[in-house]
Amino acid sequence: MSNTLQLAKQLIARRSLTPLDEGCLTLIGERLEPLGFKLEAMRCGEVDNLWARRGSSGPVVCFAGHTDVVPTGPLDKWDSDPFTPTVRNGMLYGRGAADMKGSLAAFITAIEQFVAAHPDHRGSIALLLTSDEEGVAVDGTVRVVEALQARGEKLDYCIVGEPTSVSKTGDTIKNGRRGSLSGTLTVKGVQGHIAYPHLVKNPIHLAAPAIAELAATTWDNGNEYFPPTSWQISNMHGGTGATNVVPGTVEILFNFRFSTASTVDGLKSRVHEILDRHGLEYDLKWEFSGKPYLTPRGDLVDAVSAAIQEIAGIETELSTSGGTSDGRFIADICPQVIELGPLNATIHKLNECVAVADLDILSKIYAGVLSRLLTK
Repeated sequence: MSNTLQLAKQLIARRSLTPLDEGCLTLIGERLEPLGFKLEAMRCGEVDNLWARRGSSGPVVCFAGHTDVVPTGPLDKWDSDPFTPTVRNGMLYGRGAADMKGSLAAFITAIEQFVAAHPDHRGSIALLLTSDEEGVAVDGTVRVVEALQARGEKLDYCIVGEPTSVSKTGDTIKNGRRGSLSGTLTVKGVQGHIAYPHLVKNPIHLAAPAIAELAATTWDNGNEYFPPTSWQISNMHGGTGATNVVPGTVEILFNFRFSTASTVDGLKSRVHEILDRHGLEYDLKWEFSGKPYLTPRGDLVDAVSAAIQEIAGIETELSTSGGTSDGRFIADICPQVIELGPLNATIHKLNECVAVADLDILSKIYAGVLSRLLTK
């Protein structure tokens, strides 16, 4: 059993459902402390966070991730207990195997390998770990970032261990993510009997032309790394349930997944302009849950791409697809952030798994990145 597999199994065996850590960070800390890492626990509310650093100079290479996992779903649908790590046919099964305890194990063994070979490496190695990524994510990575900001501590490079690969480990890395801006729009009308249309104002009818324009609007054209910004309705609620009553209001929930080609204020302004031009009476509540971030080609992307080519023998693809990640917080103190992890085909699913061989490949890739960034 490789060191990476052994550690991954130890982590999976801990039932760390968000926001519980269940001793994962303690286990990781016990591996880091003998290597010369200074450990700093940062508990916020019910969330356990860890900031660990080896070295005091730059550049600072940080590995970031989370110990918490999503619920298992019905246990009787799993082929084996999700918190009893099990290897079958070369695959390691268990909740968190791919998202992201496998990556955490690979982080640690990569660091152990690198420090053993380069005990006097330049710069610093750091880890930023939380037990609050799969949940509301308000007391996790963002709190550690705020603490680091308050004392002027910055990072140069960060690798987030999210499962990014599609068909083969290393075939895809995320060099950015779109932002997320949601709105709850309530369009007002006048309720009444459906047989007396002259006495009512149907808010659904009133809203329809504005909805059509919002859906057809080109918000931006994207750029080299991002697709065009998308506006989508997720829910629409109107009516009393009766077939003979025109509703007094209609509620529309929508979301922007937006690129660095747009701004929050710009998107808000354009939405209000369209609604106002259509003469609607409305209330609109905004929720901004994640800004976009982007790491163009440069030192980190080049180092990761080269390590993947050397270890896995493939060319990696840059992608900004998918939802948000904690990279959005880390980008506030780190100019270069990428995400790299194992295959994402089974994440959050029943029988989540990762190939045993991929764990060691991932560890070697992470070690290769350290070598390229801290031994020049």
